[in-house]
Amino acid sequence: MNLSLQLAGLSRRCFTAVVLPLALCATLQAQSTAQRKSLPPSAPTPQPSAPRTVLASGTPLDRVVAIVNGDLILDSDVDQERRFETLQPFRDAINYTRSQMIERLINRSLILQQSKLQPEDNISDADVNKELDALRKNNAACKQEGCTTQVQWDKFLAAHGFTAKTFADRWRERMEVLRFIEQRFRMGTRITPEEIKDYYEKTMLPEYAKRHVPAPKLEVLSDRIQEVLLEQRVSSLLGDWLKSLRAQGSVVVLHPGEEAP
Repeated sequence: MNLSLQLAGLSRRCFTAVVLPLALCATLQAQSTAQRKSLPPSAPTPQPSAPRTVLASGTPLDRVVAIVNGDLILDSDVDQERRFETLQPFRDAINYTRSQMIERLINRSLILQQSKLQPEDNISDADVNKELDALRKNNAACKQEGCTTQVQWDKFLAAHGFTAKTFADRWRERMEVLRFIEQRFRMGTRITPEEIKDYYEKTMLPEYAKRHVPAPKLEVLSDRIQEVLLEQRVSSLLGDWLKSLRAQGSVVVLHPGEEAP
């Protein structure tokens, strides 16, 4: 894939992966900068869920896997996050471990808790539906199955364990998280022309030289480099902020066999 096109997708992937450990975002950046070949989208390798307690009647009880300032994260939430991740735009062929999924959910909970302390106008149904319509039209797997109608889209979601409502609710949460990060960390963050030039000369030019292909001029890549550097800055600020929230609050991760306090 063209390196400049990879840059365009990279910044969005890192921004939408804000609830991932920052090390994973750095891995995405390193891989894209290295101009790896595009891989066709593939479903993540199924990984076993933690064992759940079973009642005498045979009904499984949802196990608590983490407690975030009193909010519970359940084993079913981890399963849902894995299924939700497969439908994300700009998704990389990376199979996240169960522990990484739990970290995503913990970070998401911390962000949503803070966003409720700074009330904003509710995200409208129209805005949610607009994004979902774009997702339906651009989701490769859905397009292969002919998702041209709402009925087909609902059937596609059902195959991934979602109803139209549960998926829309989960997407609305995603939009709330991104809006909070946009307003708190991205606004006011500025990348200087010197930083863009430095990245171009020290990162981009060596990569093009390694591939034995002529590098586009700086002005061609400037906007995309600025976006990458901006998302790196936001990721760094967000990571420090999340560490601070964990230190100030109470986050408990429960491993199989442990009971909630």
